[in-house]
Amino acid sequence: MKALAVSEITGENWLLEIKYDGYRALGICREGGAELWSRNEKPLTESYPEVVAALKKLRCKDAVIDGEIVALDAEGRPTFQLLQGRDTGEERPPIFYYAFDLLHLEGRSYLQEPIETRKAALETVLKGAPETIRLSPVFDEKPDVLLEAVRQKGLEGIIGKQRGSLYEPGRRSGVWAKKRISVDQEFVIGGYTPPRGGRTHFGALLVGFYEGDTLMYAGKVGTGFNSKLLASLHQRFKKFQSPACPFGNLPTKRPRFGLGMTTSAMREVTWLRPELVAQIRFSEWTRDAMLRQPVFLGLREDKRAREVVREDTSSAGG
Repeated sequence: MKALAVSEITGENWLLEIKYDGYRALGICREGGAELWSRNEKPLTESYPEVVAALKKLRCKDAVIDGEIVALDAEGRPTFQLLQGRDTGEERPPIFYYAFDLLHLEGRSYLQEPIETRKAALETVLKGAPETIRLSPVFDEKPDVLLEAVRQKGLEGIIGKQRGSLYEPGRRSGVWAKKRISVDQEFVIGGYTPPRGGRTHFGALLVGFYEGDTLMYAGKVGTGFNSKLLASLHQRFKKFQSPACPFGNLPTKRPRFGLGMTTSAMREVTWLRPELVAQIRFSEWTRDAMLRQPVFLGLREDKRAREVVREDTSSAGG
């Protein structure tokens, strides 16, 4: 089930939670074994053995749990960039699994049960669980009050889930809503420019979002990389190389701030099949639908490229 990005969460008919900055994952427990799967059905079991080991110790024989894999910084805040360290050989940060929903338990489906029932059953399942698995708390606050507290802590945002709502697999119906504080979202990587100066491997990523069936170019991202990340991304890009530009709105006129991509500039680009998804933080959208001051945060292993659209960020940070 997916949350709809909104500019504001209002009213009192919500169960409110923190928006975690990590990988969404289903934890599946079966007769002493356990698996982790991303929301786009990629196996994560080998990538997060500490979470799998903790799932095996839950007091149940058969369960499907919805949650988020996160890495915590020194102040205990979920940080998506820390999750990327395992791909570049950096020291592995503490990994935790914040569980927030229950889909199945001991042969019984909970999809058609109200969220309050699902959460109560989940809390029972997690009693005595290892520290690696944590129950995502529900906050009894007004949305604006919780949002301000989250802002002060430097967290990503909040999630609102309507009281009494059922679990709708694969849907973004709006009964789950997300309000970000920072301006960031997922973008599809469609190519990269050659390196300049002292940089190696590549210069900047060309990213975009889908409007219907068309991938729309949204700008270049040239910051947020260290040397190890540049090398590992460049190696990964090799199997996605393509002779064709995937963006439907290129070439563009070069707008103010030089964010466009002209025909001559396109000749230097290495194009990629639009399958990889990146998390990008930026200051704002320009009037030309380009990103201003974008920063690369990491690859999203849990998102399908065709699901990436322009989100509502009109009041983020305000």
